[in-house]
Amino acid sequence: MLAVARNTWPLLLGMMLLMLGNGLQGTLLGVRGTSEGFSTTWMSIIMSAYFVGFLGGSRLAPEMIRRVGHVRVFAALASFISAVLVLYAAVPHPILWTVERVVIGFCFSGVYVVAESWLNDSATNETRGKTMSLYLIVQMIGIVTAQGLLNVADPGGYNLFIIASVLVSVSFAPILLSANPAPVFQTTKTMTLRRLFKTSPLGFVGAFLLGSVFSALFGMSAVFGAQAGLSVRDISIFVASIYVGGMVCQYPIGWFSDRMDRRQLIAGLNLFGAVAMLLGVLVPGNFLWLLVLAFIIGGISNPLYSLYIAYTNDFLDFEDMAAASGGLIFVNGIGAIAGPVVLGWMMAQWGPFAFFGYLGILMAVSTAYAFYRMTRRPTVAVEYTTHYAPVAPTASPVAVEMAQEVAIEMAMEEDGNTGEGNPER
Repeated sequence: MLAVARNTWPLLLGMMLLMLGNGLQGTLLGVRGTSEGFSTTWMSIIMSAYFVGFLGGSRLAPEMIRRVGHVRVFAALASFISAVLVLYAAVPHPILWTVERVVIGFCFSGVYVVAESWLNDSATNETRGKTMSLYLIVQMIGIVTAQGLLNVADPGGYNLFIIASVLVSVSFAPILLSANPAPVFQTTKTMTLRRLFKTSPLGFVGAFLLGSVFSALFGMSAVFGAQAGLSVRDISIFVASIYVGGMVCQYPIGWFSDRMDRRQLIAGLNLFGAVAMLLGVLVPGNFLWLLVLAFIIGGISNPLYSLYIAYTNDFLDFEDMAAASGGLIFVNGIGAIAGPVVLGWMMAQWGPFAFFGYLGILMAVSTAYAFYRMTRRPTVAVEYTTHYAPVAPTASPVAVEMAQEVAIEMAMEEDGNTGEGNPER
């Protein structure tokens, strides 16, 4: 692991600075928009707009890279990000913020595709798994640390927006100066949604619902905190707790995933999350109680993304796994676009604590569907399941395909050692 860190630290440093800038702007907008008097409905539209741009970027960035190359795409999109981060504070208007969020979501998606392509190119078959683990840790550290930066200046001024812009601008230096010559860019065609659903209905529906859960957390948690009357300091700690939960629980859940029926684990995690979120609505509590709820929902929702991908892989041939992951990314992205809008409507109708109610409903539906699927298909024996490869819900298709390569390599190595493969494949 240390050897991998020594070889890739400039790229990882650049990615962490990118996550610092992106994580700061997401929470900052929630606080600033509320203080500007934007309605809950407008804030939900603004937050949803990021995922519209992000999904569009994940689809269009590969074609842009093929036409003009990695470096030009990276430089162009980076310039737009820095500009938009400053414009947020210059003209705080909900319509302009919505447009700017689409733009910045598109640009961040493209920048991640380019940077993760270089990261993938720097890894070998022997180091790819460790590289992915380090990258996941760096992503989470960046987002968690970003919440602390919310306290260094007044969200009502310019300074925090400038800090976010500077962080993003500085991140390009280690990435560009350390990157190898631009790799040949190849993307796997996505599997048709019809075939993906027939292959794994639970993976398909689960990824869609999880997209709504994660976008609500990423986009609306700061809005919830502001409307619930939390201070800026408390909002930053609340949001950070979500990602700390994701970082702490990712590997334990992955360990269980490789040793038990994944449908039972999916159902159990969603049921636990649904009960916890219901308690968040029904049981008044202090700030410490809110932090516990944030840790729980973050600890469940982040690993579930990788778990749905791993479960879907259990019914696929190795050569189809990357294509299926592309389809799951798209389905997850559609759910992410809808999440903040529906949650915003609920918070406008029933108050800020509808935040937990919305998350609880989604996880309850996921639980019920997982139990239903247990009655429709026999389980795959644990010895024939593919390996769990952790990946963040914010990752681009490149990082998800990297994780798939790790899972495939581990599965093929194991099949080669045992002489057996999954008879379902």
